[in-house]
Amino acid sequence: MSKRLFGTDGVRGLANQLITPKLALELAQAASIVLGFNTVEKGTRPKAVIAHDSRISGEFIGSAMMAGFAASGVDVWDAGMVPTPAAAYLVAATDADFGVMISASHNPAEDNGIKFLARGGKKLDDALEDEIEALYRSADFRFPYGGEVGRIRPLADGEDRYITHLLSTMPEHRRLNGLKVVLDCANGAASGVSPDAFRTLGAEVVVLAAEPDGVNINDGVGSTHPEKLQQAVVRHGADLGIAHDGDADRCMAVDEQGNLVDGDKIMSILAVAMKEAGRLKDNTLVATVMSSLGLEIYLKEQGIKLERTSVGDRYVLESMNANGFNLGGEQSGHVIMSDFATTGDGVLTGLHLAAEVAHTGLPLSELAGRMQPTPQTLINVKNVDKYGVDGCQTLQSAIADVEKNLGDTGRVLLRPSGTEPVVRVMVEAEDQETADSVAQHLADIVNRELALA
Repeated sequence: MSKRLFGTDGVRGLANQLITPKLALELAQAASIVLGFNTVEKGTRPKAVIAHDSRISGEFIGSAMMAGFAASGVDVWDAGMVPTPAAAYLVAATDADFGVMISASHNPAEDNGIKFLARGGKKLDDALEDEIEALYRSADFRFPYGGEVGRIRPLADGEDRYITHLLSTMPEHRRLNGLKVVLDCANGAASGVSPDAFRTLGAEVVVLAAEPDGVNINDGVGSTHPEKLQQAVVRHGADLGIAHDGDADRCMAVDEQGNLVDGDKIMSILAVAMKEAGRLKDNTLVATVMSSLGLEIYLKEQGIKLERTSVGDRYVLESMNANGFNLGGEQSGHVIMSDFATTGDGVLTGLHLAAEVAHTGLPLSELAGRMQPTPQTLINVKNVDKYGVDGCQTLQSAIADVEKNLGDTGRVLLRPSGTEPVVRVMVEAEDQETADSVAQHLADIVNRELALA
């Protein structure tokens, strides 16, 4: 049986190796049926929105996909280079039947990916992805002719419409006047929209890495490489810095002292602010099992519940949708404000974080310092039976002993990798020395008991 094509966030791989023009065209043809003709009223021509980040390969992949859509009878709106959350917004705003974002997020420039969006700009569930993949493998496509083929038109105002939407999420009294903000756009899809949005709200903006050339996306910059941003914030005497990744669906921040403010701290600030404003649904924040125990402790002190999910923003979103929660995210900076977006939105998150600094008049270091993360150690144990954790009595006994000793001051998480023979051992404790020693103890047991021959 062939390996599943779709991963945790669409189809992703090396451009022109896995993500070829042929794959892109045929996936588009399959999606045209599953997301288009199978869902629209008979006799109606489906509409799709397509967008890409700044990778050079997005041009040929996008061209192939637009050809596949139009050849199947789908009308296409080409939004060009915009962030992933902008593509999701435009699917909803144009009343399109579905959409696609071509991006490999924070990966290097040579990678690319294909992420489909259902009506309303929502992520696809596994069943729909499987349906698209099955049809792709069968190659049972539509081949209309004459006036039944689709048209391709530019969505020339897509970026402007998205910026207008971002500004509309801010209360009228929430301006950024008086703030100096440094923006690291990762030479990616936010290079235009993020500086425009911050400036329109009154901030003084210093811009880094906003000159995409097709190959410099995420290259030593952005949310996974915040060092230059940290230096720039201090050098310019800024109030804060915001770092996006290549497709701008995540946000990491830097306080005025140059300290990194991760997704857990950002979510803690937004959750408390939303609760105080009466806007946090059920006084609940959704985060993954990887979020710090310190976040859970702090939120409890503030009267806020923490709902945990499996690792991956899609699982956070599933919980939010199922239970009606409106704030969630990950340590990595994927923050979902579902009152305004159907996916993580780095520009939206950055604007609301900056607005909280402006509104309170407090430095970001003080707001972020209210939540103290518990010391955490993560060890990846390689070349082991990742499926053997639950059945290994020696390991389970060791975990039980550790958890008893840690009590309420720490926690243990053993998680198999989704793609490799690796078990990830994560331990949190009152101090770093304890976290390190306990994690190494459990990692040694995993390595000894579950080693592959």
